Amino acid sequence: MKTITLTFPDGSTLQTESGTSLLSVIDRMGLPVEKIIAIRVNNDTCSLSTEVDINATLEPVTLGSRKGSDIYRRSLCFVLAAAANLCFPGRRLLVGHSLGYSYYYTLDTGSAITQEDLNLLKNKMQELINKDIPITQDTMSYADTLAMLQAAPQIGTSRQLKYTCPPKFKVNKLEDFCDLYFEPLVVSTGVLKTFDLMIYGKGFLLRFPSTAEPYKMPEFNDIPQLFNVYERYKNWGKQIGVTSACDLNELIQNRKTRDFIDIVETFQQKCITDIADMIHNRGNVKVVLIAGPSSSGKTTTSKKLSLQLRAIGYKPKVIELDTYYVERQNTPRDANGEYDYECLEALDVKQLNQDLTDLFQRKEIKVPSYDFTEGKRIYTGKTMILEEKDILILEGIHGLNDKLTPLVPAEYKFKIYLSALTQLNLDDLNRIPTSDNRLIRRIVRDSQFRGKSAAETISMWNSVRRGERLHIFPFQNNADVMLNTALDYEIPVLKVYAEPLLRCVNPTQKEYAEASRLLRLLNHFSPIPASNVPGRSIIREFIGGSEFKY
Repeated sequence: MKTITLTFPDGSTLQTESGTSLLSVIDRMGLPVEKIIAIRVNNDTCSLSTEVDINATLEPVTLGSRKGSDIYRRSLCFVLAAAANLCFPGRRLLVGHSLGYSYYYTLDTGSAITQEDLNLLKNKMQELINKDIPITQDTMSYADTLAMLQAAPQIGTSRQLKYTCPPKFKVNKLEDFCDLYFEPLVVSTGVLKTFDLMIYGKGFLLRFPSTAEPYKMPEFNDIPQLFNVYERYKNWGKQIGVTSACDLNELIQNRKTRDFIDIVETFQQKCITDIADMIHNRGNVKVVLIAGPSSSGKTTTSKKLSLQLRAIGYKPKVIELDTYYVERQNTPRDANGEYDYECLEALDVKQLNQDLTDLFQRKEIKVPSYDFTEGKRIYTGKTMILEEKDILILEGIHGLNDKLTPLVPAEYKFKIYLSALTQLNLDDLNRIPTSDNRLIRRIVRDSQFRGKSAAETISMWNSVRRGERLHIFPFQNNADVMLNTALDYEIPVLKVYAEPLLRCVNPTQKEYAEASRLLRLLNHFSPIPASNVPGRSIIREFIGGSEFKY
């Protein structure tokens, strides 16, 4: 029998036989075993049921970490699917989008789910959890996997197998229920003690804990405007017949890509046109504030909206928030002692509001610039004044926060929230997180224009998302309108750029697990060449070749 060496977080090692289960060494992780939800094996995240057959460095993944939360939520989704299969055999459970700390689901009954149905489903989930049933992984042939999915029935997933054709598949199993393996799950159902189901719209929400408080159900905070945007795009996807990776792959295979791209771009342009009309109909808007998380396409959207406003008689002028940073020595620092350029206090709010007030009174202002090397504001002689048909566009992460513009009357402000809210799913039961769409965009952009590796972008992503949770997401409901900047064809385009970058992340790097996960996601899509992307598409902001100047 082959002998392998396992190295633990405290530096100690263990000589053991190949095929040793992670569960058998979990007490060597240096933490209470009940807090460990998975283990990193050479920087790849693995289920606790995994058997190790090579020399490996091991690190625990805890429930209170982002990766631990992801595993917990995916496992809840798996148990929900198993419960639905038992309660409603022959009916398709369909995952939708996220809404706060929850995922939206529907059953294909043609009518809204009843409270009685939901109680039945919740009780069955609780029964499976109380039994503490092992969740195992198995390997099945292509033919057996296809037969299993067709019998489920998981129609979308079985169709997707036409485009993902390895000779065998890894599947997750819970008693008689099986689903394709996408990511590690918890080792048994008993771990999943905290969850809830709640009727919402025509479907229901699967609710789960936050990362910060993994054993407590958070208060439900509704975001109806965000839900409505999602629903609009979901319904649009159904109308054009593209709601999943399989549908998109089928279009690509049948060489209908160009027509689909034209339809997607036209629909997004219509949404921007509608926003310009809303601004015009308000009549007294003087400044358009655009905010959104990283890689949501704020810059291109600003330019497209400017063109649309010009088309209806306005003369947009842009104020760049970055030029209002305070001097470097006055910039706040974060908990790690680094300069925090994302907090509101990093901006000279007083000067910004003075300049805006002067502009609205038809006074001329000096337009600042900012020297990022020296950390100083400078004035180059550039000035600005607002004429009768001029309108300001101000783009930045704090745009929806009224503390940014406290001296500007509410009736002067029109606020737009952007995000890349992809309506596509991988299949019936597996969604594509919005943050993944944006992370892939950013990996490509950072490589194209900033010389950063995929590992460097991934390493800072948690910090970026923390900033978004603090400075952007709490103010979503302040928006006058929300715009979805995701394009349903973009992942196959980004795939061409992202895959080579992600493959350069090796198993000795901490970012390897995330890179591997993104590669698995991209593997579900056939590629689309960038030559098909229009010159003014938002995607050009990330891959290059835009007709706009940035």
